[in-house]
Amino acid sequence: MSRPLRKLGFLTIGLFDPADPRRGHESILEIIELGEQLGFDSAWVRHRHLQHGISSPVAVLAAASQRTRRIHLGTAVIPLGWENPLRLAEDLATVDLLSGGRLNPGISVGPPMRWDDVKQALYPDTADAEDFSYDRVERLLGFVRGKPATEFSGTQGFEVFSDRVQPQAPGLGDRLWYGGASLRSAEWAGAHAMNFLTSSVVKAEGESTDFAEIQLSHIRTFREHHPAGEAARVSQGLVVIPTDTATPEQRAKYEAYAAKRLPRTAEPQGPARMLFSPDFVGTSAEIAERLHAHAAFREVDEVAFALPFTFEHEDYVQILTDLAERLGPELGRNS
Repeated sequence: MSRPLRKLGFLTIGLFDPADPRRGHESILEIIELGEQLGFDSAWVRHRHLQHGISSPVAVLAAASQRTRRIHLGTAVIPLGWENPLRLAEDLATVDLLSGGRLNPGISVGPPMRWDDVKQALYPDTADAEDFSYDRVERLLGFVRGKPATEFSGTQGFEVFSDRVQPQAPGLGDRLWYGGASLRSAEWAGAHAMNFLTSSVVKAEGESTDFAEIQLSHIRTFREHHPAGEAARVSQGLVVIPTDTATPEQRAKYEAYAAKRLPRTAEPQGPARMLFSPDFVGTSAEIAERLHAHAAFREVDEVAFALPFTFEHEDYVQILTDLAERLGPELGRNS
């Protein structure tokens, strides 16, 4: 039996035309505003460096915080390999305060994508010494949760200094999420009292190649190690495309998109054995039936359904509207 859906969210990558990047970013903000109007609980943005997507999600969410009043704003996820944890803690706390306590930062670790290509630009003097382990997350957690960043505090001349990152944002430390695709990440996030983001990609580390079964093992492992146990927050992010009010042309496009991506779901991909979930395309009733049969979905009550990468603004409007007005109620979420 599925848990009734308590929180409905969506995730967007926020692509833009390099010839007109402002318009792409305005589209992202308009979509977030629409999400609030439709009653979504959360809007999440992806993070893309050296691509035509959101390279600065914290800045985008700062803007979104001033154009919305209720919807929670998240990142899924910020790769900490590109960040200084102390500086990021300052930015996150600032935006959280501006939003009225609505920021939900999702983070992950590991070497930056295409590390050999970017390390000279990113860390020209320290590339070989950089630590991309969970320790980098612990530094951020400490700073956000009020751990001292320096041994000095007090007044020097006319300047007043704090030993903690400023500003401090009450409650932000409880709204940090870890985006994980492995059992180790699930266990680590639980043990460090974070929230857990699980997406449409998992690692097939054992014999099973059943996506839902693997994802379920991650969710249960996370909660087994979290102080809150079964109450620990997990959000599932699958690609979900309802077609209830779509035009025939839109339905054909959505079905072609999913069909093109389907072959990669047949078996684990690459040396890391990454396993992808099929996309969910159909009427809300059809999608709800498939989700209720999904072993991992049955154990979550929060979702951040991912919008496809390459669609048009009007497609996202239709998809979000159907998610909020049709699929949400099918999944047991009360408006």
